[in-house]
Amino acid sequence: MDAEGRATIKGIICDILEIDEAEMTDTSRFKEDHEADSMGAIEILSQLERAFGIDIDQAELARMVNLEGVVTVVDEAVAAKAAASL
Repeated sequence: MDAEGRATIKGIICDILEIDEAEMTDTSRFKEDHEADSMGAIEILSQLERAFGIDIDQAELARMVNLEGVVTVVDEAVAAKAAASL
């Protein structure tokens, strides 16, 4: 994931969780550190799908607990979409 994509992901998450981007690190946990709830997680997933034109299985939410996890899941979904279009 390039810096621009990572910034987009971070912006989406911070917007939905209503936190300042400076408060979020790669490993700060959404639920424990930023008081996110399951509805916030679903909204994040939905916004990421729209922003990147990808599909993310809801089962991936278990891995999307911090910025690093979300970037990994989005990377994999983008790669799967690219592979499918070959």
